[in-house]
Amino acid sequence: MSEHRRKPPQPQGGGRAAARRAAQQPSGRRAARQAAGSQEPSAQSPSGSHGSTSASPAEEPAYGGRAEARRAQRGGGRRRAPDGAGPPGGPGRRAGRGGAGGGRPGKKRFVDYPRFGRHGWRRWVPSWKLVTACSLGCFGLLIAFIGIAYYLVAIPDVAKAATAQNNVYYWSDNTEMVATGGEINRQIITYEQIPAAMRFAVISAENKTFETDSGVDPQGIARALVNMAKGGQTQGGSTITQQYVKNARLDDQSQTISRKFKELFISIKVGATRPKSEIMAGYLNTAYYGRGAYGLQAAARTYYSKDAKDLDPSQCAFLASLLKGATYFDPAGAPEIDPAATAEQNTKNAKERWGWILDQEVKDKHLAQAERDKYRTFPMPDKPKKNANLSGQIGYLVSLAQASAKNSNPDINLAKGGYRIYTTFDKKKVQEMEGVVKKVREKNIDPKKRPEKDTFVQFGAASVDVKTGAIVAIYGGEDATKHFTNNADETGAQVGSTFKPFVLAAAMQYGKRDPSKPASQSDSSRTPVSPDSIYSGKNKLKIKNYDGTVWKDEHGGEWLQTNDGNQSYNPPSFGIDLRYAMQESVNSPYVQLGMDVGTDKVKQAAMAAGLRDNKTSMASSSVPSFSIGTSSPSAIRMAGAYATFAASGTQRDPYSVTKVVKSGATIYEHKDDAKSAFPAAVANNVTDVLKGVVDKGTGTNAKLSGRQVAGKTGTTDGNRSAWFVGYTPKYSTAVGMYRLDDNETSKKREFLSMFGTGNQEKIHGASFPSTIWHDYMQEALGGSPAESFPTPEKIGDKVYGGGMSPSPTPSPTPSAPSPSPSPSIKPSPTPSLTPSPTPSASCSKWDWTCGNTGGANGDPATGGTDGGPPPSPSPSRSKPGSGPGGGGTGGWFGDTGG
Repeated sequence: MSEHRRKPPQPQGGGRAAARRAAQQPSGRRAARQAAGSQEPSAQSPSGSHGSTSASPAEEPAYGGRAEARRAQRGGGRRRAPDGAGPPGGPGRRAGRGGAGGGRPGKKRFVDYPRFGRHGWRRWVPSWKLVTACSLGCFGLLIAFIGIAYYLVAIPDVAKAATAQNNVYYWSDNTEMVATGGEINRQIITYEQIPAAMRFAVISAENKTFETDSGVDPQGIARALVNMAKGGQTQGGSTITQQYVKNARLDDQSQTISRKFKELFISIKVGATRPKSEIMAGYLNTAYYGRGAYGLQAAARTYYSKDAKDLDPSQCAFLASLLKGATYFDPAGAPEIDPAATAEQNTKNAKERWGWILDQEVKDKHLAQAERDKYRTFPMPDKPKKNANLSGQIGYLVSLAQASAKNSNPDINLAKGGYRIYTTFDKKKVQEMEGVVKKVREKNIDPKKRPEKDTFVQFGAASVDVKTGAIVAIYGGEDATKHFTNNADETGAQVGSTFKPFVLAAAMQYGKRDPSKPASQSDSSRTPVSPDSIYSGKNKLKIKNYDGTVWKDEHGGEWLQTNDGNQSYNPPSFGIDLRYAMQESVNSPYVQLGMDVGTDKVKQAAMAAGLRDNKTSMASSSVPSFSIGTSSPSAIRMAGAYATFAASGTQRDPYSVTKVVKSGATIYEHKDDAKSAFPAAVANNVTDVLKGVVDKGTGTNAKLSGRQVAGKTGTTDGNRSAWFVGYTPKYSTAVGMYRLDDNETSKKREFLSMFGTGNQEKIHGASFPSTIWHDYMQEALGGSPAESFPTPEKIGDKVYGGGMSPSPTPSPTPSAPSPSPSPSIKPSPTPSLTPSPTPSASCSKWDWTCGNTGGANGDPATGGTDGGPPPSPSPSRSKPGSGPGGGGTGGWFGDTGG
């Protein structure tokens, strides 16, 4: 090769130059020859041609051509040997990849990661090109995702979401009863009707960038998070647009990521496609302000009794503060929701936020400082008012339906609104019941004339369909917006002798225990009891345990059971049958019967019929008086329990809601829960005995012309409550009366006696309660065909209890009666008081008092418990409550009798 083609010697040194020199070193044979030639001059030295001095191979390496030079520069031969292998002096594959010596270097990939030509941790550090490319790619994907989501998202209909804020209740005929809210609770107003002061207050408090943002405010969200972390007060992270979308355009209020994304994109789209005026008006018209008020107009009426357009800036600032959470900013407080939300604390919260909002308006140049200075006194809102739509009985009906709906399905959240609740309430019957009670009250109760006797008088009633358990009507009080306790529900009023049918049912179903058996074996030997069984009717009867021992309390005291008016029923040596004792509401036979059967069995029978075993309504069954009504179940429960007897022992819980619908889907529907509580023979015999009470006993005031009626009167100790519970084959109705100051402001909740109430000597079940029952049932049944009760079959044995024993010859001389309140009144031999030849009035050969209407020696003038029938009944009913009697002392704890 000619000399001028050769590369000049390279300077010594490090870096790239050294690498190139190393790559230019000859290899193989040429290297060997040069090594040999280093000992003697080469025969082919170029010095002869040019005259230059000889140079050693170390100073000027020889090349074998371009190809060999290139191979040398690449690190050796054509093929790269495995790492650590290859010819001596030739670098392996790893060295080649490193680019620092022999061996062929690796080829770069399209995505250079791990990085080519880097060692150790440097191989894993991405290059700026890679980082830039990834960032641009992710940003592009994000833009594409946002674009697709924005295109696909649809703005929900406003009207459907806005109207879903109300809960609508329907009568049994599916006509609308009430929409909670309605025209008063929600009234949509236009943007022009919204005061500018309200708009500015909301903007300053909730979303300062509302006029300029696109529906979402990232800076606002970040600022809210920072201020929250610092514990400071701030506007929310959500914009007004987002809150409007959440309130009015989204049915889903769940706190999920998907819902949040949906809200975000809908907010962006609403902000881009809807004018700000529409968004502001929509938000203020759908927001919840507390006290059941949805929308600004409802809030203005609720808190300040004025229209929204008449609000001043100070009042607007207060209403804007409620949007943060009315539970904690309404000065009236909400301790029923959160005990910490007291009126005092809420007032403090409201004043602080109200002042802060006004100051923010000044800062945001929405309010002049001079105008701000006018409002230094907090605009205290009105006290809470009840919704006028819930006045009268409607409020009681709604509260009952609400409780039923919530208990039926735990997923039902009525606070969210949008539910349609279909009830069992019959509009006509509710009106009839209210009208009857109002008539009796206006005619007889006069607090102005008799303030000490007629104040705090309360009535409660409920009517149940026997065949279904549906509650068709209730009377909860005079007005749900004035008297807040639902008197048809639990009130604490004891039911007295209306409890006795459960004692009789237990005696017929479980039987009387054998006194010769120990307690551990008493349940294995029982005798079913017939209504013809004989028990002592003696006044101040010493009550015994089933085994004949005298019952004593924990202090060793004996129980002497009294009857109404301290009346003994003749003949005391032979006693009276249970049928007659029920008819005249005599206490002593049923208290002793309860002890013979077991008060635990009496309680079991009452619960089987439909009463609840809870601390607020079921009394202790450990004392004898349990059998004569120391418990205090509601009118609804009593009507339902008596309906079990009317239905021949089939029990159904009373219910008030047939179905609940949400967004067109039925989320609850009532199903018949019928179950057998008693054998038909037991229930039908109870009905037969209770027919006698109405036909010729204490309940004659409840007779319905041409219809069979069964029922029972009840009056409690101290004349603190009076009841009549009765039924036909179609409806079962309970009516209660008592005196109780149960207003919200009352500090002492105590049942008061009713001696002298309504200008009556004493109130008993045969007076006002039975009158209300009769008049309501007469209207409720109307022209429907009369039905008959099933004929009872004979049941049980004729047993003798309370010290009684069969005797072949009745005493020819009845014992003298106890002193009577009206001894001079002579008995009236009216036909209605003569014994009936029906099976229910059949006379035992030992019951020589059969046919008498009450009192000692059968003297009707003395009156039975509950007042009995009037001394001289006539075709038109006498004044309610006329006639003597009507309840006694009932022993230490118990009922007075009727």
